[in-house]
Amino acid sequence: MKAEGEKAVTLWQQQSGEAESGIGVLARLFVVRSARKHTVGESLMRAAMDYAKENGLRLVLDVMEKDKAAIRLYERLGWQFIGGATHQFGDGQQIPAKCYVWPAS
Repeated sequence: MKAEGEKAVTLWQQQSGEAESGIGVLARLFVVRSARKHTVGESLMRAAMDYAKENGLRLVLDVMEKDKAAIRLYERLGWQFIGGATHQFGDGQQIPAKCYVWPAS
């Protein structure tokens, strides 16, 4: 996604001073339950990271704190925690999230 209005983008820009035009947002990546534990998520992440590297983009993402397996994957792949966020959804509901940056560009 383009880097518009995402909390992870704002956090990374505040910390790095990097221009929005060089930031990509990895978003809405889901793996169906039956495909989990078969490295599908890792393969998708690596494809996104390869694309970003080839196109000179710094990737950021956010993930709901409850998604522990995804957080473990991101951290194992070298993503760095840059701060927290809150997802707003539905009728005034919210859930805490963590924001990450991929250190390679």
